[in-house]
Amino acid sequence: MRWIYLGTLASALIVALGLWNPLKAAINQGAPAYKVDPFWPKPLPDRWVTGEVAGTCLDSSEHLFTINRGPQNNNLTAKEKDFATASPPVIEFDRAGNVVNAWGDLAILPNGLHGCFVDYQDNVWIAGNGDGIVQKYSHGGNLLLQIGTKGVCDGPCGEAASLNSSTVLLNEPANMTVDATNGDIYIADGYGNHRVVVFSKAGTYLRQWGSAGHAPGQFSPTGGGHPHCVRLDNGGRVYACDRANDRVQVFTKTGTLLQVIPIKPGTGQVPAGIGSAWDVDFSADRAQTFLFDVDGGNEVLWEMDKTSGSILIGFGRPGHMAGDFTFLHSLAVDRGNNLFLGETIGGRRVQKFVPVGEARATDEYKGSPHYDPRFPHARDGDDRNQDD
Repeated sequence: MRWIYLGTLASALIVALGLWNPLKAAINQGAPAYKVDPFWPKPLPDRWVTGEVAGTCLDSSEHLFTINRGPQNNNLTAKEKDFATASPPVIEFDRAGNVVNAWGDLAILPNGLHGCFVDYQDNVWIAGNGDGIVQKYSHGGNLLLQIGTKGVCDGPCGEAASLNSSTVLLNEPANMTVDATNGDIYIADGYGNHRVVVFSKAGTYLRQWGSAGHAPGQFSPTGGGHPHCVRLDNGGRVYACDRANDRVQVFTKTGTLLQVIPIKPGTGQVPAGIGSAWDVDFSADRAQTFLFDVDGGNEVLWEMDKTSGSILIGFGRPGHMAGDFTFLHSLAVDRGNNLFLGETIGGRRVQKFVPVGEARATDEYKGSPHYDPRFPHARDGDDRNQDD
């Protein structure tokens, strides 16, 4: 009885001191299961409608920013143009899903709005895959820095004749991330060029790596958007999405290849294939146990073991109902491991998924939602996204 008492007391102290966290416990046991929150975000004001939600990113207060393509990209229907209003290009949502701010001048912003990233100073970075620029804005929307020249690319804008070499110009960049240790900017210069290129916090060219091809360290020359994402983990490793090559490549900060993580190989080679590695982010625990991958080719969100790169489980299916995906495109993960997923062509929305327990992990995946049916997700009512 004495040992039972002491064990109970120790458990109570662990909980009281905040050393135990049920989410961390679930992470140690298996991948988290997810369920869509159909009531997030709240209705938009003033009859706004969004076009394609090209980018999703979170600030230090866990406010979500979405980057929304609008009329300049023919993203509104004829009826919407008559009876609704295009939303501002940048919308900021609070944690409850309310719009708290919106801004953006389409005459200044990049053409073909694409990825976004909020840095360690809460500045908002925006890329444009129809332009040659990456821009840095204050949290409230004042332009602070621009890399590249608007309307000018490194070679002709587009993929076929890119030069992949300029120290001052980009070519249809897809995304970017900022190193919190020194302010360096890593750009996935991937729709026209095929490189990761690094600039200093002042916008001065530092280095680059990558070229068009299929060998390790290269990025696919076809399909558009290679690299399509770039992200730094807590250990300073650089993750770059090689979309149509169906892989995430991991580098040092100076471009040495460390690991190649396959994401359902063959997705990029099917008719109309657009690949499986679109965007990545990490789970919120300090070790970043899980790597999340946006697979717009299969309309699946993959949960992976970050160290090994093996797929543990996935959820999603093509469709337009809550929890379905249509051109799943971007990802942001908050400190509670909630997932915010943006959709572009045909989807035109952002959805929030909340963890609802533990999912049994398996490396066997076929079809959708791509996991062994012997180990189904936890079920709690509406299980459309957890079922075969």
